[in-house]
Amino acid sequence: MSHSYEYPRAALTVDCVVFGLDEHDLKVLLIQRKLVPFQHAWALPGGFVRVDETIDAAARRELEEEAGVTDVYLEQLYTFGTLDRDPRERVVTVAYYALAKLSDHRIRAATDAMGVGWFALDDLPKLAFDHSEIVARAHERLRGKVRYAPVGFELLPPRFSLTQLQRLYEIILGTELDKRNFRKKILSLDLVVETDEVEQGVRHRAARLYRFDRRKYDRLAKQGFELSI
Repeated sequence: MSHSYEYPRAALTVDCVVFGLDEHDLKVLLIQRKLVPFQHAWALPGGFVRVDETIDAAARRELEEEAGVTDVYLEQLYTFGTLDRDPRERVVTVAYYALAKLSDHRIRAATDAMGVGWFALDDLPKLAFDHSEIVARAHERLRGKVRYAPVGFELLPPRFSLTQLQRLYEIILGTELDKRNFRKKILSLDLVVETDEVEQGVRHRAARLYRFDRRKYDRLAKQGFELSI
């Protein structure tokens, strides 16, 4: 005997806030919509979840299909379900945020995207749907997360200077950090390993480069360790 639901079902989508970092700004990856509604407007990469896939798989598929982004740190953020968020029908979206190294991804517009680009977080164009609200919520989560987990390393190259690392925290947190205290704290955590490499092609004195020791962090994280910067 087959059973059917007596309630109409809302459509389900995923939307992804992809953060990247350059020397000056936190960036957000946006796509330009090819289709109505909000045709030609800038929006977050995302789309409808297929019946035969998980929500996580849908988020990764949409990132690859619409922007050419693969293999990134991706974390579920929040569910947005106000009644009028999509003019077509009742749509609930599960939002994600992702962290990507700018140099790792040759972004390209595909499927139903006309264009794709990185935009400074504090200078975004007007976004489709409720995507501005989703971006704000993702930034808030990232600010909180970097204080107790080293997710920020996902935005840095594999080898980085302590100045680059401090700049990353300052950009995300929106505040200046004391250089001496920051270095003392970071080095005392024993999570960055000094390499025998130095910066290349810089005008100032070349700084020593470090790498993040993920194995050590994973071990400490299991014991309830927090970064707490």
